[in-house]
Amino acid sequence: MVPAPAGRYAGEADMADFYQTGIVPTLHRLRPDGLERLESDLERFSRTKPIGLVLPALYSEFETPAMHRIVKELRQVRYLQRIVVALGRATTADFTRVREIFRDFYTPVAILHIESERVQKLLRLLDSRGLPPGSDGKGRSCWLSYGYLLASADCDVIALHDCDIASYDRSLLARLCYPVVNPNLGFEFCKGYYARVTTRMHGRVTRLFFTPLVRSIKGLVPGAPFLDFLDSFRYALAGEFAMHSNLARVNRIPADWGLEVGVLAEVYRNCAVSRTCQVDLADNYEHKHQALGAGDPSAGLSRMSAEIAKSLFRNVAAEGVVFTSEHFRTLEVRYVRMAQDSISRYYADAMLNGLEFDRHSEELAVAVFAQSLRRASAEYLDDPLGVPAIPNWNRVVAAIPEFFDLLLDAVDQDSRMPAAMAGQVGVA
Repeated sequence: MVPAPAGRYAGEADMADFYQTGIVPTLHRLRPDGLERLESDLERFSRTKPIGLVLPALYSEFETPAMHRIVKELRQVRYLQRIVVALGRATTADFTRVREIFRDFYTPVAILHIESERVQKLLRLLDSRGLPPGSDGKGRSCWLSYGYLLASADCDVIALHDCDIASYDRSLLARLCYPVVNPNLGFEFCKGYYARVTTRMHGRVTRLFFTPLVRSIKGLVPGAPFLDFLDSFRYALAGEFAMHSNLARVNRIPADWGLEVGVLAEVYRNCAVSRTCQVDLADNYEHKHQALGAGDPSAGLSRMSAEIAKSLFRNVAAEGVVFTSEHFRTLEVRYVRMAQDSISRYYADAMLNGLEFDRHSEELAVAVFAQSLRRASAEYLDDPLGVPAIPNWNRVVAAIPEFFDLLLDAVDQDSRMPAAMAGQVGVA
């Protein structure tokens, strides 16, 4: 069911959906209010369960209205122990400007400058010890941020959300943290979900690729618990989740677009399903949209879907499922049929709700995703293991016991760098 666009009913939330589906508990958004109550509870709970927030961001995102809105909203939050901004693709001058943006925050903010020589030296150290930290990207940035919070040793819960959310307000963060922080609920991992609707439906990779693909594989290997687990998530590719710090210590993190699938796979292995949940974060969620990449398999949603498929194949295979070339030929046919059936369902939903619906572009997306699936299948058969995931933090500390201290020292020294070293920059 797709909730109506925000504001359609004068701010009223969609009250009809409290149905539980799948094996993962679903926590709904049944009332439009409640922020004051949630934040009051979180301030109380966080005294014994301190919360750290990770914000993976490219410097370019600090030049967007979305990031300005996020910073403004986070200034009002009083229950966080600390914030870590994993700043990527930033010069020294860019780093200094971002440092100024977060100056005088109520919550202590650490800026982890990925391109700084100190951080790069640590990455080279890991590589030299046989602990490859992966290539530059969101996965590595998140992993380093988890390491910083674990090294700080004062956060029991780690939350993460993206930095391109144009419709952001701080209730999203409160709803994301609450299920894990409330000691009476017993959850260790919480995944966010939301509607991706403006005048039309968005979220093509989830709607038209991931969900039909998971259900297609389920048809080939019925009774696979891991696939039931994945299929229980309403928005499995959402970038928002909160977890107990112990999971951040033991989970391995993919470095590519398979990050969200890899995280769910690690949670499935390391956390009881009954201690996992998903929560409705917002009436509507709007962020930047990727190009389809129809003519370029190395870019856009074409590349993203191929990497997601390979991550899915590897994690399903790790549960004992065997894939052969014959399986993949059948899977491609099943996927296309299931994706086309999904288009018909979304078309009916859009018509009922008065949304725009370009059926041709939806069919084009499925054609591109089918090509990505074929490419991913061939690459998986050629190299089933693929690029190894980033080692978990337990392994890193076992190999380099002083690494946490080195990471804390690198971030601290970067933060003390005089502004004059970066030249003259503006302050937001």
